[in-house]
Amino acid sequence: MEGADRRVIIGWLMIGFALGGFFDGILLHQVLQWHHLLSGLDDPANPNLPLQVLADGIFHLLMYAVAIIGTALVVRARKGQGAFDRTPVLKLALFGFGAWHVADALLSHWLLGIHRIRMDSDDPLLWDLGWLAVFGLLPLLIGWCLPRGGSGRPVAASVLAFLLASGLAAGLGPALTGPQETIVVFRSGVSEDEKMAALMNAGGSLRWSDASGAVWGISDVPLPGMLALYRGGAALVSSTPALAGCLAFTRRA
Repeated sequence: MEGADRRVIIGWLMIGFALGGFFDGILLHQVLQWHHLLSGLDDPANPNLPLQVLADGIFHLLMYAVAIIGTALVVRARKGQGAFDRTPVLKLALFGFGAWHVADALLSHWLLGIHRIRMDSDDPLLWDLGWLAVFGLLPLLIGWCLPRGGSGRPVAASVLAFLLASGLAAGLGPALTGPQETIVVFRSGVSEDEKMAALMNAGGSLRWSDASGAVWGISDVPLPGMLALYRGGAALVSSTPALAGCLAFTRRA
């Protein structure tokens, strides 16, 4: 194997590995909030959220560094060369993506015990195994089944559909973890009394608010209630799961 080919292989494996880490960190740590990197080492009754967020940030920086190194290897190896076959690239990226989830399950979940997929589950092993099968073993299997040469369009289309479905699941956010709620972002200058009056007129109840008091999570309200919130000073009202999942990052611990 030539040196350039070896760098391309290692580079795309690293890129896939980093994508697996980003997918895990963004979806599970931030959107679904099922665990943080060091949740297994924290006190469930009194979690140290600043420490957990810091650990997640360092983890993402590490994945970012892995992605940069992998990209640099690929760029340097392919400098001055022509077009490349997309199928081997997809195979390698899938191998790297699946390898991340296998490594995470073996090391983080079972050997070190620093977190599990669902920290609040009565059967965490079931969640660990299910996640490993779907996002670890399945990408490895798809990568293995991709042809070594020629057209890989049928399988590539399946992979694209898989990734799109995963992205949709990420967008659902907290809607997957509990009763649906409506997210309200109030305009600046709206007083607390005005916000509460708008909430009462909408027929909802307050569940949480962010530190600034501008973003509220309330019980799900119908369309007339949403209109009442707009009349009461809301700049944005949404019960759409994707938007709710993103805005729910602001909730207090």
